[in-house]
Amino acid sequence: MANEYDILIIGGGPGGYVAAIRAAQLGFKTAVIEREHLGGICLNWGCIPTKALLRSAEIYHYATHAKDYGLTIEGKISFDPAAVVARSRGVSGKLNGGIGFLMKKNKIDVIWGEAAITKAGEVTVAASRKKPMEPQHPAPKGMLGAGTYTAKHIIVATGARPRALPGIEPDGNLIWTYFEAMVPKEFPKSLVVMGSGAIGIEFASFYRTMGAEVTVVEVLPQIMPVEDAEISAFARKQFEKQGIKIMTSTKVVKVEKGKNDVTCKIEDDKGAKQTLKADRLISAVGVVCNTENLGLEKLNIKMDRGAIVTDGLGRTNVPGVYAIGDVAGPPMLAHKAEHEGVICVEAIKGLHPHAMEKTMIPGCTYCHPQVASVGLTEAKAREQGLAIKVGRFPFAGNGKAIALGEPEGMVKTIFDAKTGKLLGAHMVGAEVTELIQGFVVAMNCETTEEELMHTVFPHPTLSEMMHESVLDAYGRVIHT
Repeated sequence: MANEYDILIIGGGPGGYVAAIRAAQLGFKTAVIEREHLGGICLNWGCIPTKALLRSAEIYHYATHAKDYGLTIEGKISFDPAAVVARSRGVSGKLNGGIGFLMKKNKIDVIWGEAAITKAGEVTVAASRKKPMEPQHPAPKGMLGAGTYTAKHIIVATGARPRALPGIEPDGNLIWTYFEAMVPKEFPKSLVVMGSGAIGIEFASFYRTMGAEVTVVEVLPQIMPVEDAEISAFARKQFEKQGIKIMTSTKVVKVEKGKNDVTCKIEDDKGAKQTLKADRLISAVGVVCNTENLGLEKLNIKMDRGAIVTDGLGRTNVPGVYAIGDVAGPPMLAHKAEHEGVICVEAIKGLHPHAMEKTMIPGCTYCHPQVASVGLTEAKAREQGLAIKVGRFPFAGNGKAIALGEPEGMVKTIFDAKTGKLLGAHMVGAEVTELIQGFVVAMNCETTEEELMHTVFPHPTLSEMMHESVLDAYGRVIHT
């Protein structure tokens, strides 16, 4: 029958569409159910368009610092907020259309609507209450609609949405989530960013570079709480040098909205109170899994803190139902979702893929300077009672970094002192989001410190600092 599939995937984000492509490659008749836009948050409102914004900010930064490179730019350097946003949306739109092409190329049906699992092997799709996101992001031609669809295997890949704190709910006007922060009609002259995870810090970095007065408020003692404390502290100093005001161990307790601004009542962990006034407040206090109205309760799907519980292959406690990506819990990263989608489908096929190993998933924050990491932090390694060796190497000791005019940064590596196993790698500085994958590969290949020390790194490159950091952990560093 036309409505019968081998695999139905609810959600067309990075996890969902990648799982669909891999399923099609393996010969499964596959369909993706999407209610709003292919590519999910990552492609439309997260990873991709934010990087486009940050690229504009980066070029603006270099233009305003041209004299540092022996260059002269005549006339006033300025920017057009509408053009900056339009470029970002254009990048997103181009890639969104590409996902539709990939679905067609791989003969994957796309069903437009809102899905609910009515019973084992059956999904009912109702007409979507949402429109395709924007005119430049149309629903793919030939998309199927409301109806009942069946499949032996159902994969839930519905993602997550911004978390709202009681009393400080985003209104789309004065209190923003990342949705509004990405498409402002005009750039605010001042803003408060509530939360210092990757989303909060990236927007703080972007708007500060574009000239806004920025204050970051973080309830925990450390900004970028998942990062190694030493790397976080280094990054904080760089942000503060740029003029970003950072307040840790502090929370926003109340927000009063004016006509064109907000007044934030804040309180630190000692009870001291202050008032901050700004044009806008960005709420970046995490995300909530999209699990509502999917029929999960009826099936008694096991949940934990709002996320669907799965094993390392995406399987839930109910046979034939799987979950991948943000809806399956942290780390909530697009590349984690993609890989989960692949191994989930390969497990269904019986290919015996390696289960997801979350300690080997890299994390990247595209602020200035960039931050990237994989594996255990120094604190986590010590908490586990491991004897460790720690190596560090500064950007200031690297010729390429100095030539780039980017001497502020550090590479840090953590090894098991007994086995030489690479436990973690942490970086802050220019282009570290591109460098971190070298350590990710090393960890996946179970590379030891000896193999890394005998690896020849090209000169002059930033990657040489990775080598030097390893050497430093074992008392053999060369260039400091």
